[in-house]
Amino acid sequence: MAIEIKAPQFPESVADGTVATWYKKVGESVSRDELIVDIETDKVVLEIVAPEDGVISEIIKGEGDTVLSEELIAFFEAGAAGSAASAPAAEEAAPVAEASGDVKASPAARQMIEEKGLDASKIAASGKGGVITKEDVVAAVSNAPAAAPKAAPAAPVAPAIPAGERVEKRVQMTRMRARIAERLLDAKQSTAMLTTFNEVNMKPVMDLRNQYKDLFEKTHNGTRLGFMGFFVKAATEALKRFPAVNASIDGNDIVYHGYQDIGIAVSTEKGLVVPILRDTDNMGLADIENKVREYGLKGRDGKLTIEEMQGGTFTITNGGVFGSLMSTPILNPPQSAILGMHKIQERPMAVNGKVEILPMMYLALSYDHRLIDGKDSVQFLVTIKELLEDPARILLDV
Repeated sequence: MAIEIKAPQFPESVADGTVATWYKKVGESVSRDELIVDIETDKVVLEIVAPEDGVISEIIKGEGDTVLSEELIAFFEAGAAGSAASAPAAEEAAPVAEASGDVKASPAARQMIEEKGLDASKIAASGKGGVITKEDVVAAVSNAPAAAPKAAPAAPVAPAIPAGERVEKRVQMTRMRARIAERLLDAKQSTAMLTTFNEVNMKPVMDLRNQYKDLFEKTHNGTRLGFMGFFVKAATEALKRFPAVNASIDGNDIVYHGYQDIGIAVSTEKGLVVPILRDTDNMGLADIENKVREYGLKGRDGKLTIEEMQGGTFTITNGGVFGSLMSTPILNPPQSAILGMHKIQERPMAVNGKVEILPMMYLALSYDHRLIDGKDSVQFLVTIKELLEDPARILLDV
């Protein structure tokens, strides 16, 4: 029974996608729920799995083709069985090219033929449609007399490669990377972005964490107490006190959000993504740490969904995990502010007239000056500093 394989239904914010990778070829056996193709959008990579056991009978959209929402990309034959033995041959024969004259060979076979100086017309082809496979070339080489390769025309001597050769490699941007570049450039050009800095003494949070981390992990079923939970709770409280930092500009209107949805920047192989923690005012430290860990694992495995990355009223990015001591994070439109965390570095600090070595972190707040005044931005950052240097304030709401 023939089944139509279609692209997923994209959300309104996603216009189209690109066929990234076909994991199965025409005629190759596929099991139910086995991954057959990836569709890459400008936000996430969507996976399409086999609806039944069977084979792909026809591929309509090849790798690199643009597809629309629910567009037909292939036909699937349910119940059909592909030969396991023929699968490697099909894989070898898929990208066929001419070797010489009318003789056909796969790319791997053609390369070996050229390297060995063989006559392609004298090699027995076992591939589908008379295609010479790599195995055919290996067999021909093993059966040929030792002097045979010397009889072939001598290849031109390649020029010596100078030491320190400068090699270049050109790779097309993925849709996600291109979209990230577009959004970052748009943020720089369409906002009046400014950054203010402060520093925070992390010793109180570190002491609290060391004191309760074992009990916290035992109480919350293995959830580890990290630093991100404290920063999210501090940012949530600061956003409540300074509504303009939690607002956004829509045309000539200012939209004040009566909730705090904080995005957490996650670095992946394909680029930076920002999944959202919803209603952080109602989340406990354990809830935040669990969700951050879940997003980190999903980001690593490419499993984040579009829904998990839509919205958000504020963003936190942690360059400190990579060793950054200070940076100016770029806004994530339409949000009006972003908080940058950095590396915790021991530094000599003056405390009550004495020098002490304290674990310090630089904080950076980038903000849209069209909406947020300098006074509010500085006080917002000072509020986060005060809450982190005295974590009891978070509980007491002072």
